[in-house]
Amino acid sequence: MKLNEGQAKLAVLIDADNTGAAVAQGLFEEIAKYGIASVKRIYGDWSSPHLSGWRNILLRHALTPVQQFAYTKGKDATDMGLIIDAMDLLYSGNFHGFCLVSSDSDFTPLAARIRQSGLTVYGFGRKNTPEAFRQACDRFFYVENLGEEAKLGDSKDGEAAKPDNGKDEKPDEAKVPQSRQMDEAAQRLLYKAIKDTTNEATGWAPVSHIGQYINQTQPDFDSRSYGYGKLSGMLRDLRGLQFRTEGTQMFCRKIPYRDVLKLLSECLAKPSFLNAQSTASIDAVEKWMKPRWSWSDYGFADFKSFLETVDGMEIQGERMRLLPKTQAR
Repeated sequence: MKLNEGQAKLAVLIDADNTGAAVAQGLFEEIAKYGIASVKRIYGDWSSPHLSGWRNILLRHALTPVQQFAYTKGKDATDMGLIIDAMDLLYSGNFHGFCLVSSDSDFTPLAARIRQSGLTVYGFGRKNTPEAFRQACDRFFYVENLGEEAKLGDSKDGEAAKPDNGKDEKPDEAKVPQSRQMDEAAQRLLYKAIKDTTNEATGWAPVSHIGQYINQTQPDFDSRSYGYGKLSGMLRDLRGLQFRTEGTQMFCRKIPYRDVLKLLSECLAKPSFLNAQSTASIDAVEKWMKPRWSWSDYGFADFKSFLETVDGMEIQGERMRLLPKTQAR
């Protein structure tokens, strides 16, 4: 069957045994960013009190519950039922993609099979979801991050918003505000993404291309995991980047601090530039640097404004010096 153009039609399949009801609102808000949830099914043993939270919100989210009895102790019938339905939906040819909501690695082959058919797979699960399942998806979202922006806007005094059903909320799914913090691995990933998506002709990298690159190389990357609502916010907190916008599109590029530091070191190595205190006139250095590098091309109003952003640069009025063992950005 040929799919109609427009918004993507998505099949949402939820493993209720491995997902708390508290994430429901944020889950469907996130899914709505990528298409229409044409099918919404949730699987579990509905005779179990463990699913009471989901039972209370089935109608609110138009979820179709699918009963899966635990025929054998220790065996998860929910997994098999969900997988069989997923294959039936896949062969129908009516969908552009699937949303698999579970923290169970048993769905790894299913995600891989759906992708082999050319459909997009969005995975949703807790942060302890095995890497195999996360990497098998086109995109993977941590349920701890869902609804984060709305929660931060509505809460008072840093308190987390209340879940749909407090009784079913799990500690690791509670939406707790987190401060902005990027580890070294995240910074390396962002810098590499900028480098690999930079247009050689212009020297600029579109932020949208950076996001696509990261999604393809690390499906579970989410700026909200680091306390940022958007990727652009993370990029703006990186050191040594310049930004510009054209219409609604944002671009960035890395300021070549390493190359500029070599030029500054070459200049300041000349005795004629230094006084007895080993400082140099900013005006004199500016005149030497001007034909060699243009700070205005990188958005700096003047040379001194640029110097103020250089690591290891000490400015004393109208004089300057590089501190020993300066680390380039």
